[in-house]
Amino acid sequence: MTGTSSSLILQTLRLKNPKLVLLENCSNIRDLNIIHAHMIRTLAFFDVFVASRLIAFCIDATIGTSLLDYAVRVFSQIQNSNLFIYNALIRGCSSSENPENSFHYYIQSQRAGILPDNLTFPFLVKSCAQLESAAMATQAHGQIIKHGFENDVYVQNSLVHVYSTVGDIKAASCIFHRIHRFDVIAWTSMIAGLNKCGDVEYARELFDRMPQKSLVTWSTMIGGYAGNNRFEEAVALFQVLQEEGVVANEVVMVSVISSCAHLGALETGVKAHEYVIRNNLTMNVILGTSIVDMYGKCGNIEKAIQVFEQLPEKDTLCWTALIAGLAMQGYGQKALQYFSEMVKAGFKPRDITFTAVLAACSHRGLVERGLEIFQSMKRVYCMEPRLEHYGCMVDLLGRAGKLEEAEKFVLEMPVKPNAAVWGALLGGCRIHKNVELAERVGKILIQLQPEHSGYYVLLSNIYARTNKWENASIVRRMMKDRGVRKPPGFSLIEMDGKIHEFTVGDKSHPEIEQIERTWEDILQKIRLAGYVGSTGDALFDIDEEEKEDALHRHSEKLAIAYGILKTQARIPIRIVKNLRVCEDCHTATKLISKVFKVDLIVRDRNRFHHFKEGLCSCMDYW
Repeated sequence: MTGTSSSLILQTLRLKNPKLVLLENCSNIRDLNIIHAHMIRTLAFFDVFVASRLIAFCIDATIGTSLLDYAVRVFSQIQNSNLFIYNALIRGCSSSENPENSFHYYIQSQRAGILPDNLTFPFLVKSCAQLESAAMATQAHGQIIKHGFENDVYVQNSLVHVYSTVGDIKAASCIFHRIHRFDVIAWTSMIAGLNKCGDVEYARELFDRMPQKSLVTWSTMIGGYAGNNRFEEAVALFQVLQEEGVVANEVVMVSVISSCAHLGALETGVKAHEYVIRNNLTMNVILGTSIVDMYGKCGNIEKAIQVFEQLPEKDTLCWTALIAGLAMQGYGQKALQYFSEMVKAGFKPRDITFTAVLAACSHRGLVERGLEIFQSMKRVYCMEPRLEHYGCMVDLLGRAGKLEEAEKFVLEMPVKPNAAVWGALLGGCRIHKNVELAERVGKILIQLQPEHSGYYVLLSNIYARTNKWENASIVRRMMKDRGVRKPPGFSLIEMDGKIHEFTVGDKSHPEIEQIERTWEDILQKIRLAGYVGSTGDALFDIDEEEKEDALHRHSEKLAIAYGILKTQARIPIRIVKNLRVCEDCHTATKLISKVFKVDLIVRDRNRFHHFKEGLCSCMDYW
């Protein structure tokens, strides 16, 4: 049926059935029931075209409630359905909670002898994508070939999308390169699939080759960078988007702001937040949560609280983001206060919420309160603790020096402890220099994860700090023989919106000579204030002078030197480090904050350290 003839028929039926006009303007379920009843009473409903318009209205309804079930009931009253009706039901099911029902109506249409068209398959394939089922996608593809629609551009686009979604990038690529008339949907689907498979380089190559890009394409590429931990590139592409004159939406800004959070790039994060406000983007709960999380992870907890309090709507994840930010910065009591307020407001804590609250207790040594919250998971919230919650409790007891209790807790766990749980106990042994327990736990960890460098290093350092150099040597030799390598430490610092990265021994920074001279000046001044290098955690097979030199080249010290070199006004210097801050760097940074009268905010793998006037917010408890 042509578009012109279809339009004429619809106009004729509108004249015969004025209720069709009312149907198009229907705005609530009550009016729909009245119109439907009138159609039945006047026998208009038994005209298949009229019935099909009723079903289509239900599928496409925007009256605030899903009418798919209503459409299905209407369908059950029709004796002779047509392709339009089956396509409408397939389309409706593809966006429903049960997309597999699309196949039910497709099979039913085949049994009725109704041939599909190019509008049938895109939604059938969409259902496969919703289910993330490669097997069903293959079956749908077979039907497409059987009915001769494999060269239809809309069908090809849908196939690229589904194969990308289920991770079959080879099949997606094969179809993509057979498309004769590319459009933005095909390009975007292919880019999304490549990002999902981790091939962000090829995804960016396609992105750059696109003749035209939609906002969805920009969002897909920026989100792909963020999802593959390429945070600097996500932020950089956002800058390109602005230069191109494209206005970002809420989805793009969530990816950008989340990237700033991971980088600890407060300056860029603030600009991204200002962009949201300047462009009147909707502060929905997802975007609001990402902003709260960003400020928390970038060390500005006051701003995180301010944004949180002003959000028009909140959910459990939003509360959790604030609690986690407070926990990372050592504000244990404040985190517990917000946890109590969250519960009073009627929000049910999730797994991740309890992880954040228990971490807050751990960082402040709130043992009794932590135990009480842990026990409430089952008693009050009927929630079975997960391994990460057991790990938090072991960390809490271990940090507090209750190592025997911590070991007993691990041995009596109702689930088998994993490496993270044992690792938390080993961390407690490091803090309190319990070599005997560390040896037992270290052997278990090395058996569980023989490729994990952190456990070898931690056990070796425990030996080194207690002058058991022979034992440290054995552990290091074992690590070397097994080909296990420690990941290099790196530190990030943001200056004028640009991220600078420093790694141990790396001299690639264009200003490295000046940075090293600045560090030597810093070193001389803090030595006069009483600094003596702590070499306990350094490599065991070099002499004391070399150990001290190795410590002085730790990445955060170079980042701090760069910060002092470049910061004229004494504003806080913010550093992000991928590993735990070592004891020597912690001591040196405290003295730097005192001697140079500068606030230093360091985020390591575990938490924030706010250094001010020779003191640290962690109170040397990390």
